Amino acid sequence: MLKQWIQEAKHTVIFTGAGMSTESGLPDFRSANQGLWRKKNPSKIASTDALNNNVEEFIAFYRQRVLGVKEYKPHKGHHILADWERKGIIQSIITQNVDGFHQLAGSARVAELHGTLQKLHCQVCGREYDSTEYVHKDYHCECGGILRPNVVLFGESLPEEAFQLALQDTEKSDLFIVLGSSLSVTPANQFPLIAKENGAKLVIVNQEETQMDLYADKVIRNKKIGELLQELDQEIRVK
Repeated sequence: MLKQWIQEAKHTVIFTGAGMSTESGLPDFRSANQGLWRKKNPSKIASTDALNNNVEEFIAFYRQRVLGVKEYKPHKGHHILADWERKGIIQSIITQNVDGFHQLAGSARVAELHGTLQKLHCQVCGREYDSTEYVHKDYHCECGGILRPNVVLFGESLPEEAFQLALQDTEKSDLFIVLGSSLSVTPANQFPLIAKENGAKLVIVNQEETQMDLYADKVIRNKKIGELLQELDQEIRVK
């Protein structure tokens, strides 16, 4: 059924969450078992307040996250989605993830709702840098300002450009597929509902139940995202 929906859809949007990243080996920052937020209070470290008043701990925390992301790479599922975009099977990706793996795999139209750890920018002048600056322990811009990751901190709004891209594509979609998101974080979790309200079929692929499952046309659990995408890719190739 899902293969047929994908083949028949004219505008398919993929929405990815932490479950997409954990299959690459990255830890889930909110899970009960190993989430990093269990050890750190996010409002104290990953916040605008920490950036302004506790910058040493802020940088130490985000350097750890940047180093963590650079230990891993996109998995087969990321590459399949990039290939599907090139072939016109899907039109865009909306992601809550900040690892930048979709772009590293080759995806071009990606709305990063929560920003990316692959880039930094100067808090003062806005100049952009690669996150390898943190790897080399370079934390200051040429102007003297502090370099911070291009991620959305607690206390900040979602980036307007990414939000508008996500909204525009969601409203156009006739098939909206969620991959690995608990759909518990607002306002990102509103996109599946917006798609549904605009007539799209909604598919949710997640290990655990989500609060949006009752709105879905199809729910898939106990299936790894990478495996599901490989199976679908094989079926689509032999259509």
